[in-house]
Order: sequence, then structure tokens, then C-alpha cells
Amino acid sequence: MTEWQLTRTFAGPTGEVRWDRLGAAGRPPVVLLHGTPFSSFVWRAVARSLARDHQVYVWDMPGYGQSEKAAGQDVSLAAQGRVLTELLAHWGLAEPLVVAHDFGGAVALRAHLLHGARYRALALVDPVALAPWGSPFFRLVGEHAPVFEQLPPALHAALVREYIGTTGGPGLHPATLERLVEPWLGPAGQPAFYRQIAQADQRYTDEIQGRYGEITLPVTVCWGTDDAWIPVEKGRELAAAIPGATFEPIPGAGHLVQEDAPAHLTTILHEFLRTTAAS
Repeated sequence: MTEWQLTRTFAGPTGEVRWDRLGAAGRPPVVLLHGTPFSSFVWRAVARSLARDHQVYVWDMPGYGQSEKAAGQDVSLAAQGRVLTELLAHWGLAEPLVVAHDFGGAVALRAHLLHGARYRALALVDPVALAPWGSPFFRLVGEHAPVFEQLPPALHAALVREYIGTTGGPGLHPATLERLVEPWLGPAGQPAFYRQIAQADQRYTDEIQGRYGEITLPVTVCWGTDDAWIPVEKGRELAAAIPGATFEPIPGAGHLVQEDAPAHLTTILHEFLRTTAAS
């Protein structure tokens, strides 16, 4: 399950985007969005399951995973929202089902509220959506990114490994943890890791937080009850802010619900997507 290769490329406005598609054509389309500091790899089990009934689109945001990483690259939430909007047009998806995790949640919300991206329904999984966000570590790195970029590679790798390992829940399998760390290593990956943190500005969610009441599409908010990065209370608050949204707590899961409780999350998503696709 650690094998995950995206075989297609989209020339996005901020760099090449690697993406792929699972499932038979003609089935209801589902787009999966990852968060930070992750990639579409975290969706591998869920994507393969959803592909039994849907055509599933997966992609790595510019600056992440297998997509392009470059000096001076704009990897902000603002840029990613525009990339998603362009990708949906490139794929010819007028109204897909969307499932978004962590920063991907903010990307999906920005694309919908600011850029007119239309979805059939939206499932948000432990999303970054409500202020305040950003741990003390996250803020420290963001304020001193050029300094952290100069860390010796071994120290940098240890830092990334330790950071990803603090998501809460039962913990990650060692092979999975190493696979999540790998994109952030080397001469392109190391500066990219600090670049995306330096550009993570709360103003990008502040711009849309007051508009969640305008959302009229079906929404479900899923949240790991043991999320060590964003407390579960934020999930309840977000669901209450979106008219008609449901809230699905997932017991024992941390921030990476896809890794901690894939079967539970997939069951929720299958039911949500089935009912909304049929409506």
C-alpha cells in the first residue's frame, strides 16, 4: 500500500501538477484533496475503495508530493484555490463530488466561494477552516523559514519525521511515515517544506470564514476525535456554521483519519456520496 504513482501532468499556473484518475468512466466523479504536509498518498486506500462506484480524481498540489517544487513558487492557499478551479475545468467536471482534508478543505472552500467552482456535495475531513490555526511550531518555522532551510539534511529529516508523527490517534506505520517524509527530502524537497509553511497565512481562511453561511450544497464534516493538530470542537463549530451540514466524529482517529480509521471514514464517505449523487 506504500506504492502510489501519479501518471498524468497538468501545466498549472504555479507549476506542473501530477494527477491521476481511478475507476471506470461514466461513474459519478469524486475529487480528493490532500492537506499539508501531505500529498494524495494519504488517500490511496480510500481512493481505491471509492473507485468501485465512482471515477476518482487525485492530485498533488503544486509544491507537494510528486508535483513541481521550485524556488519562488506560490504555494499559498490562494494559489491552490485557483489551481483547483483550473483543474476542474481541465477535467471537464462541472459539478463533482469533492472530499477535502486539512488545507485541502480551505482550498475547496475558497474555490467554491471565491472562484465559482461548483460541487455536487462537499465532505470536509479535519479541515483548516476556522481561526485560529497554526501550532507554535508551525508559527516558529513560518517566521524563520530561511534559517530552517539551512538545516543539515539529517536534522531536517528528523524534524519532518517528528512533526508528521504528532498528528494524534494510534500513530502511523513506520513505512507510511517514511513515505510521507520522503517528498520533503533532497535539494528540492527540503526548501519546499519550509516554503509551504512560510506561505500558510490565516488571512486566506479569514477571507471566507464569514461566508460559510452562504453554502447551500450538501456538506458533511468528518473529524478524528483524537486530532492533536485541530481539536474536534472546531469540527462541531464548522458544521454549525454551514447550513444543513452534518457532523461525523470518528472515535480514536487523529488528524490523519485516512491512515488511522480508513474503513470508518470510507463507510461514511460511501454513504454520503451515494445519497448526494442520487439526489
